[in-house]
Amino acid sequence: MTFNNLLFPVLDQVTRTTVSTEEAAFYLNRKPQTLRVWASAQPEGAIRPVRVMGRLAWPVSEIKRLLNGGQ
Repeated sequence: MTFNNLLFPVLDQVTRTTVSTEEAAFYLNRKPQTLRVWASAQPEGAIRPVRVMGRLAWPVSEIKRLLNGGQ
């Protein structure tokens, strides 16, 4: 799947508390499948998603924290 910058808003403009796997992958410059592996294996340093009715929801605050060097 190819993403372009028009598909998702700038992360600073996101007002929701969580985003979908596809959105999180775009912001983190990873493939969605990588995030799904993170959700199942929980490697060190990975973001832990919230499960909402069987779907993964990725906390925006954690994505921002990771992008800011983990601070």
